Amino acid sequence: MTEPTPATPEPPVQQLLTRTALGVFHLNGQFISVSDAMARGVGLTAAGWQVLGAVNRIPAPVAAIARTMGITRQSVQRTADLLVERALAEYTDNPAHRRAKLLRATSTGQSAIRQLDPAHAQLAAHLRAELGDDAFAETVRVLERLSEVMDKAPNPVTDP
Repeated sequence: MTEPTPATPEPPVQQLLTRTALGVFHLNGQFISVSDAMARGVGLTAAGWQVLGAVNRIPAPVAAIARTMGITRQSVQRTADLLVERALAEYTDNPAHRRAKLLRATSTGQSAIRQLDPAHAQLAAHLRAELGDDAFAETVRVLERLSEVMDKAPNPVTDP
């Protein structure tokens, strides 16, 4: 039996990408975990809260919600259908598109979102206390900028 060949170390710039991706994946897991725990108290999941929150004030088509969240339309559609089944949201006609209905929060859905406000505010206050105002704002700025740059990044599979 032969020993496996040690992997070639990544160049520094690739190490930064790897660390960034792993950090974002870990952070996403943390946000989903805490969001699930908070949403469970009002009978929602993190995904349900996310979709319902997206249409709490302004109705939107499922495809637009998916684009905003950076997830698949099918995933949003499944969650939206569950919210509609539970009368937390409803589909309405879309004056801009005959077939693409708008998803809108019902009064019951809006109430569920309002019930989450204290837990949401508590988490925001915790992050602010730990990071400080300036670092918290800088974190948001850097994450938004990273997202903008990723939107423009070539796909190595489809953009050789």
